[in-house]
Formats: sequence, structure tokens, C-alpha cells
Amino acid sequence: MTISDKAILVVDDNSEILVATRMLLKQYYKKVVTLENPHDIAKTMSAQDFALILLDMNFTRESTSGAEGFYWLKQIKALDEDAVVVLFTAYGDLTMAVDAIKLGANDFVLKPWQNEKLLATVANCIELSKQRQKSKKLTQIAQISMAAQNKPFEHLIASSPAMEQVFQTIEKAAKTDANVLILGESGTGKEVVARELHKQSLRKDNTFMSVDMGTIASSLFESELFGHMKGAFTDAKANKPGRFELAESGTLFLDEIANIPLELQGKLLTAIQNRVVTPVGGSKQIEVDLRLITATNMNLYDMVREGSFRQDLLYRINTVEITLPALRDRPQDIPLLIEFYADLYSKKYKLQCKTVTNKMMADLVKYQWPGNIRELQHLVERAVILSDSTQLQFQLTSPAASSEENAGFLDTYNLAEIEQHTIERAVRDFKGNISHAAKALGITRASLYRKMEKYDVE
Repeated sequence: MTISDKAILVVDDNSEILVATRMLLKQYYKKVVTLENPHDIAKTMSAQDFALILLDMNFTRESTSGAEGFYWLKQIKALDEDAVVVLFTAYGDLTMAVDAIKLGANDFVLKPWQNEKLLATVANCIELSKQRQKSKKLTQIAQISMAAQNKPFEHLIASSPAMEQVFQTIEKAAKTDANVLILGESGTGKEVVARELHKQSLRKDNTFMSVDMGTIASSLFESELFGHMKGAFTDAKANKPGRFELAESGTLFLDEIANIPLELQGKLLTAIQNRVVTPVGGSKQIEVDLRLITATNMNLYDMVREGSFRQDLLYRINTVEITLPALRDRPQDIPLLIEFYADLYSKKYKLQCKTVTNKMMADLVKYQWPGNIRELQHLVERAVILSDSTQLQFQLTSPAASSEENAGFLDTYNLAEIEQHTIERAVRDFKGNISHAAKALGITRASLYRKMEKYDVE
């Protein structure tokens, strides 16, 4: 006989009922907790999760109104709105039991019960709860992932020696659960590599949860990653699982991890080390089973030396390290990428597929691509839409930008300077339209505003 690992709480003032219920359920469920005093419910629920609660309708001697059952049902639902509650009721309480179901109870069992009926009710309610939780989780995942699903389809397209080492590392690391840190300039395709690691992993049939750490305010850090309980703060109107919990059995990708404030890095380290999270406003720890991938365009080793990034956190996230080359360092791949995106956007906008002249392609290969693949993707999309002839026409620099300015920029390898220049250029090219500039850069409006403030870009 297989015993379920689910825990059940039984609340009844009759000790004989508690003993009989426990003896019956203990044969099928790993843990059965019994309470005679309903005032102990809150303390017991705060210490452990229960798959189901069996609750009596009356606790005071001679009481038959069911008012106490209604009261404690409301208290349980206030503690956990998703709690599964089955009522113990006498034949004469059927009307009250129906009213209680309207208030959130899942079912009722008549006293005296038939063992088969009680076991069937318990099993059905636990299964129903499991399916509801799964559906709720999938809905939340779908909402969070909607933006990513609407992005243009991307592939790892490369034939250059610089990318060969990347492919080999992906193949070796993917089949393990080792934490992976992906480094590279903005626009080099770090999320594409993260998704490829997931697709080749043993977790490929489960969730890939992507989180842009640059868009999460410090005050919401714990709530977003670890979840929160109803009433934990002003806007917490319901229990909400965090990204760690939503990525259960799958992959959690934390992009722009260098943006996490130093005072919050310890909380992330604890969650990664112990594989448990505690929702804001809660006291119960939730175990999580996931694969962690992180990425940044910043030099974390310099940040460790400067004291702005924890060394122990860096060691925890970079079991395997993948550094993506800039597009200018893999010129062999530029024609392949241009051909791919030209075909993609021609089909997307139902336009005739256009070609690139040899001279234009030579210029594109020589171009330094400060925005990397993200810039190439945007320029190809714009060329497909705006080119009037049968050849694609590219505007590699803004008309206002002189060749001296462009050459001076390309002489630096400082990532922060490159990022600042790219942001300034995007804002300038799109005449201050932040929505269009953010889309071209492949980041959110909120993230762009933060970067503009960081670099004092107007």
C-alpha cells in the first residue's frame, strides 16, 4: 500500500472522533495532526502546510447552530485562501453545510461516517485542490511569460570559431543542474543561450521563468522572487507565489543579476544555497527544485573587488561560466544573421524578400555593431519595412553622427561606455520616443529609464 506524503489536519472537540479519524487516515496519509481546541488552528497552520483540513461544525457542548464552524472556516480562509476544508456535520446540519460550502468549504462528511465515504471525499478534495493549484500556477506563469512569448523568434545562429566553444559548453552543461553564469555585452544573446540550455536540459518539459532583475524595485525584490502572503503589505490582496516557486521543476533565469543591491544579495544567496524560500508575511519555508541560470553585461569580478557584489554569491552562481563574444568578434556570423532576420521579417510583414548587395554586406561586416545582435535585428527589421528597392538599405549611423564620433566610440572596450553610447544613440535616433528606443534596445521602458538616469541621458 502506497502512503501519500500529504498532511491532514483534523479539528473536532470529540476526542473519540479524533482517534478514530487519525487511525483511519494514518493508513493512507503520512501525517495526520489532530486538534481538540480550534484556537490552536492558526499556530498549527503557521508551522506546517496541510493538503486538507477536516473541521467540525460545533465545538461547544449542546451547540447545534453551526455558528462556530462558520467562524473557524472564515478564520482558516483568512489564514490561507487556498486551504481545502471538509466539514464534519450531522444529518440535521445539511442546510448549514451547504451554506458553508458557499463560504469556501470544499465538501462535507456526515456523522457517523462510512470509512469508504470519508476516504473517497478526502482523496477527491486533495486531488481537486492539486489541479486547481496547478491551473493557478500555469495561469500566473502564462501572464509573466506573455511578453517573452511575443518577442520575435530567435535562434542561436553561428558558424564562427568564436561561437564553437560556446556551443560545446552549452552541450556539456545543459544535461546537468549546475548553476550557469552567462557573461557578455548587451545584445549578444544571453537569454537565447539561457533558453537553449533549458531546451537541452532534463527539465525541458517544465517552465522556463525569465526575470529581468533590472526592472524590479528593491522594495519588491522579496515579493517578486519569493512571493507574499495576503495582507503582508498594503496591496497584498491575495497570496502570490514568487518566481522561485513558479519555476518549480524548471529553469529560473535571472537576467541583469549585477543590478541586485548589495543589501539584498544575501537573501538571494540563502535561497540559492538552501533551495527554500519564505514568502513575505509568512513563516513557512517552501522547498524549491529548479535550475538556476544568471546573466549580466557587467564585470562581476571588478564589482567583487569594489565591494558592490558578494564574492560568495558569485562563486555560487558561476559553477559553469559562458562568455558570449561581441558580434564584431564573430564577423563570419553577420551574413547568416542578416539573412535569417531578413527572411523572418519579410514573412512577418508579408513583404517581398529583398537582397543585400555585396558592397552593403561588406560594410555591414566591417561595422562594429555596438548594440550587437539586438542592434542588427532592429536594423534588419527597419530595412525590410522601409527599403523601396529590391535591395535592403541600411542606415548604420544617425545622419547627425560624424565618422570621427563613431570611430572614437569604437576605440573603447569599456562596457559601461559602450552601453551609455548605445542608449544615447537609441534615444537620439528615435527622437526621444522612449517606447521605440526601449524596443530597439530589447529592454523594458522602466529599465531604459533607469539606465538613462544612471548615465544622465536626457
